[in-house]
Amino acid sequence: MTCTYVTNHIPKSTPANRRPGLVMQPNTITIHNTGNASSTATNERAWLTNPANSRTASYHIVIDEREAIECLPLDEAAWHAGDGSGGKSGNRTSIGIEICESGNYAKTLDNAAELVARLLKERGWGITQLRRHFDWSGKVCPRLMYDGGKWTGWAAFKEAVEAKMKPKEEPKVNEKNGRLEAIVKVNGKELAEKGYVEKGVTYVPVRAVAEALGAKVTWDGGTKTVEITVK
Repeated sequence: MTCTYVTNHIPKSTPANRRPGLVMQPNTITIHNTGNASSTATNERAWLTNPANSRTASYHIVIDEREAIECLPLDEAAWHAGDGSGGKSGNRTSIGIEICESGNYAKTLDNAAELVARLLKERGWGITQLRRHFDWSGKVCPRLMYDGGKWTGWAAFKEAVEAKMKPKEEPKVNEKNGRLEAIVKVNGKELAEKGYVEKGVTYVPVRAVAEALGAKVTWDGGTKTVEITVK
């Protein structure tokens, strides 16, 4: 992961039954926003055991731009879905992840997408196992993904998770010359011509790159000189 993962479970004796100790066999992951624009993952974990906190509410993981903290074991129920204690409720069947709203939110979302992708892959699950708090109780949560009911942020988050679940393409070795190929892109568009890596140095096709940028390339065989002229 690109952020630190810390396991710091709240005690079983935590007030307000926030860690009920009910064994859970999760089959989904539920996403939340913390609803606090200034709170970090460390703050949210501390709130679970703060004597001033009288709410019977808890979650498995909270994540921000720097770290993810596992607050309850992932095989125990937590009170995060707002749909009761029935055997098929989100509280009893789903891993609850709180996404912090403070700091670099784009980085936090990227961290969350990476975490969720890993959890799904580890369990052999697909994107259909991903839920919003809204799906269980109708609460507008994760609120920063709501977009006036269009849920565009939610769609974008799922796309990010799916992208991170895809296996990374391994570099290919050219069978003809034994070189490790390098994909070359210009302004996001992949060129047909490949570069290659040799002894830690990456070489790219000069003519293809220059022409893709609208430049003119000439070759002087006598002086062994490549000249690039920007039009």
